[in-house]
Order: sequence, then structure tokens, then C-alpha cells
Amino acid sequence: MAAAPRGLPRFVLLALAWLPITFAAWYFAAPILLYPAQLLAEGVLRLGFADLVRAVNADGANAVVLTTLRPGQATAGGQVSVDVNLLLYSFGMPMFAALVLAAREPGWPRVLLLGLAAMLPFVAWGVVADFLRNVAITAGPAIASQTGFTPAQRELIAFAYQFGTLILPTVVPAAIWVLAHRPFLERLRDTR
Repeated sequence: MAAAPRGLPRFVLLALAWLPITFAAWYFAAPILLYPAQLLAEGVLRLGFADLVRAVNADGANAVVLTTLRPGQATAGGQVSVDVNLLLYSFGMPMFAALVLAAREPGWPRVLLLGLAAMLPFVAWGVVADFLRNVAITAGPAIASQTGFTPAQRELIAFAYQFGTLILPTVVPAAIWVLAHRPFLERLRDTR
């Protein structure tokens, strides 16, 4: 039987106290913690965009995507590479961890690990969308024209990028936490 929650103000203060610790841990552990998301993104890029992607390499918390695209006429033999910072799409992880640690429900280590694992596909979404936005939209006409994307596909890429940048990193961790802590939330509601 779980202990009764200590009230909303105390829970909020505990979550805020955990935030600097979880953000520091996330930042320094990012190359290891986010490596599965990079592998997932690499799989999607190699399967779905094999004509554009030559290789994906890890550089700390960055994914470096080497492409088949050429930078232009002036650079003979050049190759376009795109760096994608995985931290931009995973900042919800330390927020989720702070909430889990503040709630301290029984089995919290398991909930923490499963929750973080559940977020990895959404981080990969951001990485893939960021890469596509870079090569199809922001790289300029000399590079974007080599991708072969239609205007409608570019619009879809822009939407996927915005969704992966603005919505998924914040909503997914909150939704996972709420789903994993329903009994806690009900007890918290009953203590009012």
C-alpha cells in the first residue's frame, strides 16, 4: 500500500528541488542515455531515406548525418553533413524524472526506466524531422533541389519538425507520468 501523498505544495517543491539534479544527470549522461534514440533515428533514416543518408555517427549528444548530397558546383567531391542535437528533443526526460522522484511511489525505479524508454521514439522523431528540415528546407535551393521533395512534402516536414520540437518533448513526458501515477493523483486529489 502506497503512503498518502504529502500534499500538492510539498510535491511541487520536491519536483522543483529535483529538477537541477535531474537536468545535470541528463546533460552529462546524454551520450549514453540518448544513444538508443540515435540508433532508432538512424534506422528510420537508413530505411526511409537511403538515397539521402550515407551514415549516421554519434558525437556526444549530437547525431552527425552524412548525406549523399553535394554542397554545390564550387566544391568538387564535397559532401553535406547535418548535425542534430538530441538534447533539443529530450529535455522532457529530466522533467519526467523529477516528477517520478518527487512522487516516490512504490516501484519508482521501474517506472522511471520504462518512462524514459517510452520517450526514445519521440526523441528519434525529432531527430529525423530536424534532419529532413535541414536538407529539404533550410539548406538552400542548391541542396534542397537534390532531395526531390515536393512542396507538399516540405510542408509535411515542416509540420513534423514543429510537432517534434514544440509538442512532443513536453507533452509526452507529462502524459507518461500521469498514466503511470493515476493512483498517486487520486490520493493527492482526495487530500484537498
